[in-house]
Amino acid sequence: MATTKWVLDPMHSEVQFKVKHLVISTVTGSFKTFEGTVETEGDTFEGATAEFSLDVNSIDTNQEMRDGHLKGAEFFDAEKYPKITFKSTAITADSLTGDLTIKDVTKPVTLDLEHGGTATDFYGNLKAGFEITGKINRKDFGLVWDGVTEAGAIVLGSDIKLIINVQFAKQA
Repeated sequence: MATTKWVLDPMHSEVQFKVKHLVISTVTGSFKTFEGTVETEGDTFEGATAEFSLDVNSIDTNQEMRDGHLKGAEFFDAEKYPKITFKSTAITADSLTGDLTIKDVTKPVTLDLEHGGTATDFYGNLKAGFEITGKINRKDFGLVWDGVTEAGAIVLGSDIKLIINVQFAKQA
């Protein structure tokens, strides 16, 4: 059976994350620059392989000072580790499992996967859409910075919620 390659369409995709701030509210951020591919055998995405990378310097939390802190050595250390990468090890109808690398730490993660279907765009390109959600612990990946207010409140939660909506274009 022939292998089909699908390339991520960044114009119709987004990568967001959410983290608790002071345990009382949630801060949302995103990465603006990313790329990815999926390779399938035939017409199904089950059993496919996927690779994905994020440009750490494209992080955006709508607050320049915080973004600078996140890019710095206390968090992502973007100068030394400019990419976050993911390489799948298993794709099923409802889950995506693979190796996530942040900084120099690689750990297996399993995320929920919802295939939104396929459709042909105005230009005759076949597109496939997916929503990927899940949660990781930032400390598992070496993002261990912690702050505590004078009153004893934790500044930043450990759990990071991921919300990824991606669209891939089938390659000829």
